[in-house]
Amino acid sequence: HPESYAHPFDQVYYTRCTDILTWFKCTRHRISYKTAYRRGVRTMYRRRSQCCPGFYENGDLCVPQCSVECAHGRCVSPDTCQCEPGWGGVDCSSGCQADFWGPHCTNRCQCQNRAQCNPITGACVCTDGYQGWRCEELCEAGLYGKGCQLECQCLNGATCHHETGECLFTYLIIQVGLMMSPLVSSCVPFSCGERCPSGSHGAQCELRCPCQNGGTCHHVTGECSCPAGWMGSVCAQPCQFGTYGINCSQECPCRNRGLCDHVSGQCQCTAGYSGERCQEECPGGSYGPQCSHKCDCQNRARCYHVNGACLCDEGFKGPSCQDRFCPSGQYGLICDKYCPCNASNTLSCHPLSGECACAAGWAGLFCNETCPSGYYGEGCKETCLCANGAACDPGNGTCTCAPGWMDEYCDTTCPVSKRERKREREREREREREREREREGGLSETYKPIYTVFPMFPPGVNCDSVCVEGRWGPDCSYSCTCENGGSCAPEDGTCVCAPGYRGTSCRRICSPGFYGQRCSQSCPQCIHSDGPCHHITGHCECLSGFCGSLCNQVCPSGRYGKGCAELCMCSNNGTCNPIDGSCQCYPGWIGEDCSKVCPQGTWGPDCIHTCNCHNGAQCIATDGQCSCSAGWSGLYCTQRCSSGFFGTDCSEVCRCQNGADCDHITGQCSCRTGFIGHSCELKCRPGTFGYGCQQLCVCMNNATCDYVTGTCYCSIGYKGIRCDQAALMMEELNPYTKISPALASEHQSAGAVMGIIFLLLFIMSVLGVVVWWRHNQREKGGQHMPSVSYSPALRISSQGYSLSGETLQTLPLSHVN
Repeated sequence: HPESYAHPFDQVYYTRCTDILTWFKCTRHRISYKTAYRRGVRTMYRRRSQCCPGFYENGDLCVPQCSVECAHGRCVSPDTCQCEPGWGGVDCSSGCQADFWGPHCTNRCQCQNRAQCNPITGACVCTDGYQGWRCEELCEAGLYGKGCQLECQCLNGATCHHETGECLFTYLIIQVGLMMSPLVSSCVPFSCGERCPSGSHGAQCELRCPCQNGGTCHHVTGECSCPAGWMGSVCAQPCQFGTYGINCSQECPCRNRGLCDHVSGQCQCTAGYSGERCQEECPGGSYGPQCSHKCDCQNRARCYHVNGACLCDEGFKGPSCQDRFCPSGQYGLICDKYCPCNASNTLSCHPLSGECACAAGWAGLFCNETCPSGYYGEGCKETCLCANGAACDPGNGTCTCAPGWMDEYCDTTCPVSKRERKREREREREREREREREREGGLSETYKPIYTVFPMFPPGVNCDSVCVEGRWGPDCSYSCTCENGGSCAPEDGTCVCAPGYRGTSCRRICSPGFYGQRCSQSCPQCIHSDGPCHHITGHCECLSGFCGSLCNQVCPSGRYGKGCAELCMCSNNGTCNPIDGSCQCYPGWIGEDCSKVCPQGTWGPDCIHTCNCHNGAQCIATDGQCSCSAGWSGLYCTQRCSSGFFGTDCSEVCRCQNGADCDHITGQCSCRTGFIGHSCELKCRPGTFGYGCQQLCVCMNNATCDYVTGTCYCSIGYKGIRCDQAALMMEELNPYTKISPALASEHQSAGAVMGIIFLLLFIMSVLGVVVWWRHNQREKGGQHMPSVSYSPALRISSQGYSLSGETLQTLPLSHVN
């Protein structure tokens, strides 16, 4: 925008003076100013709060900053840490020294008998053999060790040491020799060829071994060798927590706070965990110690493996989640909806969503469909184990065997009687004779009997058949006409069809919508299938792109085709058509498998949109947003950074000074006339001026040069544009010109003072001559002479001030008559 400023220029004017060489007319210069206009840049400032020294900005807060990280504490003020209990030092990294505890370790411990002080709470951790608040008390009689929890094992009234548990024998007991008499008597004098008996040691085997808990004693020194799990001088102390075994050298493997047997290392798990190392949570439905308790949570509530607490699903309440928020048969946030479930086949209706929980053997959205073939139980999650075409009860999974099979899962053939085996041998001999006749040519091709090779031990319908499979009637003389795997009754030849078939000869498949044994089971409601379920298995034949027992689920992500068996090849988040596998690319990608990015300048689905970004901005192929280059902003990167900002996202603040222009891209400062420096913070050096300080000043005689315009400010006694002319003259000062005497006097020199003195003497001499001459003339002629007025003036020029644009006025100095 245009702005006005005062433009300096050199104004030349004339004044009377006493310079005879210029005919008493002297040229004067002064700096005047006129109003001019130029294009300016307005810098807009916004108010911004700034954190005090020692704080940094975090959102709307000023957070104190510590130069050293507070290891175990927090920074509460600049370079000041508030330590947690038990820690001290400038950075809270030093643990409390012995006998001190608390924040900054300012409290003194009161523990006794070598007890350790908890640096956080100050509580005393007693050493073995001591107890009490300050560990000032010995263990009670009969107890010893850590926490005074171990019982002494000394006999015959002996006491044990409160720390080690070692039995303390009195001198009287030793002299009495109650325990030593048999030991001493067993030693043959002067033989010394045998070790001391077990339990004794010493020179004469007179000392009793102090070892406890099965420890063995060295026959000479009496030193105890402890068994697994024990330690100490007399093997009276169990292994420390976390160790076990010989010499307590093995580390316990127990997890989840499980306790370790100090002898064997076997883990004793805490409640809610099991396994050799207590690494497993209790299996679903159990909780507590050894996972021995059974959860009683209902309505699909989760059971906490530690204490068995039930975490109810939304809509249920009660200790076991047995109560519904809504009355029976209703659901919803305000229980204003009625459950759509088939009441006779439903266990419950969810009180919030209305979802049906089907009884065993039922499935479907409303529990109105039987379990798919091969599944049974609640939720149809259990897999049927029935074999050889047996029918599976959808409720409890009970198998109904096909003819010829038996046992729980119909995987055992029916037994064959002795009579049946005899008849089979006779039929085999008859077939052999027939084959011999064929070889002899006794029968023509037309009348050759057709024989079927049957298994050696054919089963019957009810495992009581006497005929081989395929025969029936008296002496098994009739052939069965059952097809498709059907069996005939040996008595009357009635066909018992295999699963999936019906009719007198089992030629027809089950009617649409039915399957299984005797076609008695209804097909599930197949949603996206080629037709009704398979007549034998009851499985739904799904169309391409669908799966699930009811064909009601779209192929999972990454799969397509028949049975969802094909693997999708789409990349870069492209979605795959579940039917034919064709890729629908994510915006910004194209290609058969979505592997190619949109060409430069396009974006969106199938790259159909054209980018509208400017000034070198990058267009994001997914949504067309412009990623502006440095120095630009706006939706399409068409706006320069606001004044005072530059760089990427216009996030950098310009540092330019003295009205310099800041480049919106690089932040480089374009200095105004008279300034230089990275931020234009420096004025031109003496002797230079102008744009970039490239111009040299032409001022002479110690004159100062304006760093912007190059205008010369002359020292006292000089004049001219370059201050190259001497100005030794007197000139009356304009009384309205504001010149500081102090500044003028600072620049006087001895030569100027002497020049002024000589000039004044010369003027006085001239005036004296003139007065004398006029006096003589007056005496001679008596004529009246006109008065002459003189107006000498002195121009004093100095740096640091400038003359105004007003015209200098000359006033008379004196009048001589």
